[in-house]
Amino acid sequence: MQTVTLGDRGPSVSALGMGTWAWGDTLFWAYGKSFGESEVAAAFQASLAAGITFFDTAEIYGFGESERLLGQFCQQTQQPVQIATKYFPLPWRWNRVAIVDALTASLDRLRMSRICLYQIHWPLEFLLKTQDFMEVLAAEVKKGRIQAVGVSNYGAKQMTLAHEYLAAKGIPLATNQVPYSLLTRQIESNGILDQARQLGVTILAYSPLAQGLLTGKYTPETAPSLQGARRLDPRFSPQGLKKLAPLISALQQIGEKYDKTPAQVALNWLIAQGNVIPIPGAKNANQAKQNAGALGWLLSPEEVESLGTIV
Repeated sequence: MQTVTLGDRGPSVSALGMGTWAWGDTLFWAYGKSFGESEVAAAFQASLAAGITFFDTAEIYGFGESERLLGQFCQQTQQPVQIATKYFPLPWRWNRVAIVDALTASLDRLRMSRICLYQIHWPLEFLLKTQDFMEVLAAEVKKGRIQAVGVSNYGAKQMTLAHEYLAAKGIPLATNQVPYSLLTRQIESNGILDQARQLGVTILAYSPLAQGLLTGKYTPETAPSLQGARRLDPRFSPQGLKKLAPLISALQQIGEKYDKTPAQVALNWLIAQGNVIPIPGAKNANQAKQNAGALGWLLSPEEVESLGTIV
């Protein structure tokens, strides 16, 4: 199985993860309407069968339902599963005990005494500051309730500051979870990717398929029938999808060479960057199997460069 180490001294996890924002989320993803518990349970099992054992969730996903579902599914398998979850720095969480209590609540929902990775979901500072977050989580590593510490949506300077506070406690910063895909390349120009490499921080790439744009299933002809948030996203408009056509064509051509789908090629492009773990979502077993097709092979350096220059 392909694995990646989280940070310098963190645990090794599968080179492709699974994002579970949609699991239990009725507001944005309409959980309970077009898909439900049986579908995401099948996605979980299909992922394990394909060698994907790293799952990312958060206390805010479905207001805890994503964690509850993951905990339930993990109880039903003998296969080792590695879980990452996140703490949301809400303004009324005004002391360090709130961080400890939130971790305890997440562990209870996950039915676990220890998890692979605990992350600060956003770099929001009210009464609690980055130093508070990092010092509390460093103590939790030493207690054994978490194996590694990560951040999410942190800029280069914020990530460096978190790294410094943890280093003072003898703990490395393991990860920064940020949007990254062939169509979302800001971390390459704003210093996040370079600084992560210098600090030994692994990038967890969320929205690695750009909300489905890189699957190739959306076309200018189907744009008028789109529902939900995609109707409001200009990238999904007929004009936006026309601009995307050269990239989709290139993904299809390379995919034919490897017998892979455009989505699998797009995910493999991220894996090929090195020290990057894509965490695409999946609402059912078929989507999970499709994601897993990004593993077990690798684009050539020339193909990686070619895809990057198209965008």
